[in-house]
Amino acid sequence: MKIALAQINPTVGDLAGNARLIISFAREAASQGADLVVFPELCITGYPPLDLLDNEAFLAAASRTMTHVAASVPESLGIVLGCPLKNPSPVGKRLINAAVVFEAGREIGRASKVLLPTYDVFDEYRYFEPGTTGRPIEFRGLRLGLHVCEDMWNNEEQADYHLYAANPIDELAAQGIDLFLNISASPFSHGKHERRNEILTEICAEHLVPFVLVNQVGANTEVLFDGDSRVHLADGSLAACAPSFQEALIMWDTDAKPRQCEMPHDRIGDMHDALVMGIRDYVAKTRAFEKALVGLSGGIDSAVTAALAVAALGPDHVDGVTLPSRYSSTGSVTDSRALADNLGMTLHEIAIAPAVESFEKMLSPLFEGTAFGVAEENIQARTRGVTLMAISNKFGHLLLTTGNKSELSVGYATLYGDMSGGLAVLADVFKEDVYALARYINQRADRELIPLATIDKPPSAELRPDQRDSDSLPPYEVLDAILERYVEGLEDVEQIEAATGFERSLIERILGMVDRNEYKRRQAPPGLRVSAKAFGMGRRLPIVMKPTFREALALQPTTDA
Repeated sequence: MKIALAQINPTVGDLAGNARLIISFAREAASQGADLVVFPELCITGYPPLDLLDNEAFLAAASRTMTHVAASVPESLGIVLGCPLKNPSPVGKRLINAAVVFEAGREIGRASKVLLPTYDVFDEYRYFEPGTTGRPIEFRGLRLGLHVCEDMWNNEEQADYHLYAANPIDELAAQGIDLFLNISASPFSHGKHERRNEILTEICAEHLVPFVLVNQVGANTEVLFDGDSRVHLADGSLAACAPSFQEALIMWDTDAKPRQCEMPHDRIGDMHDALVMGIRDYVAKTRAFEKALVGLSGGIDSAVTAALAVAALGPDHVDGVTLPSRYSSTGSVTDSRALADNLGMTLHEIAIAPAVESFEKMLSPLFEGTAFGVAEENIQARTRGVTLMAISNKFGHLLLTTGNKSELSVGYATLYGDMSGGLAVLADVFKEDVYALARYINQRADRELIPLATIDKPPSAELRPDQRDSDSLPPYEVLDAILERYVEGLEDVEQIEAATGFERSLIERILGMVDRNEYKRRQAPPGLRVSAKAFGMGRRLPIVMKPTFREALALQPTTDA
């Protein structure tokens, strides 16, 4: 049997557009002789549909769209689609997350997602009723062990803790199947490719059954999907694989002679491709912007943001603006101009000193007798934000914010200043990785797109004379090591101290900065997620809190009545 894996990029809510995309891929699969074409989880609606699932009209339209798609593909072709459907039981949540198999326009079987994730960016139990493991679905002599995304992730035999009691993989295998078939909308994060390899190799080794995985690709707001669809043979070896971060249709013949498939991956290269895809899809899917706009400071963050935007949209669709103030170095303008020339993008120069001076004069009666400080520094940052937003409003450009995860973590960013914009490209990229991206961009281009002067200069906000980031923060290699363990690894003071050897007082200071600045992050634009724990919808902490639990950890047991 020839099975086609249709790794597509659906748009949330665009039922008509998704239908056209699915039908186009299905017809192409049929033309290549496929017997069965498989599409990703919730491909009809796009993933994640969130509270669109509370809209009855949307649900009715999704169901009709699925029926239309099934009837519009060649009758010789079986098709597997993902769609939200009404729960047939009068008890529980109103919907199930379903994978449905059609042949000649007629439904011949379905599987309801059993394991509903409610962690990080996932909140599926808010909408769906968990299914129970179904029976294998017979299709042209093959017994398919059809299941949905998370249903395969509870099979790690060596895990210390299992999130769910059920194991749909084992339950399907016990009924006798010829093939595992998983439809997914599994987001990208660092190391996800390797984790998929491990879990699928383990499943195949345990049950001696081939495994077909079809995963969504593309970006829907901050959540990025890498695709990474593949076929593992019964011995665990990789027999077919789709490229990451792009749509693809790949074919696998169950009767063909086994062949190896190579899937080389590089952490920084994957991060680059994910961010480029995220920018491109945000612009394409919102359909609200002709161009992107980047404020260029001559620094590393804005340079990398501009390079990623040009890679995503082309140089004719990205404008840069350099906004020198009285404290800007010469390189702020010259390095920005060199970057724009290297990338082939337009650069505008707007001096903000007159506006800053006007604000200072306006505020001088109230500020008289006080020392120059953060308020005055932020006037400059906010003047830049106002200027960039004015250009964005006037010409309909998407303003990309350029701050990185290190700065956003500790609040080294100005509300309504450098945090202004519609999409935060580097919000999930630590500073050390921003430098790695810059070097990768130049290496990939085999020329100096990002000026070496920008890479080599000490980072500075340039909001006061001779300012350096190191005036307020530890070296970024130290800061990032602490932040990665706290924000992404969910470690606390003692664990970080034991692992790094850093001074406890420094760790406590950094963690305090992270906790205090939740209010800023709550007001930030959506950021593209590339780690397993990004700020935004996947990290939910209160703004108003007092983390005195660290003091409580030091309390001694008492026998007082």
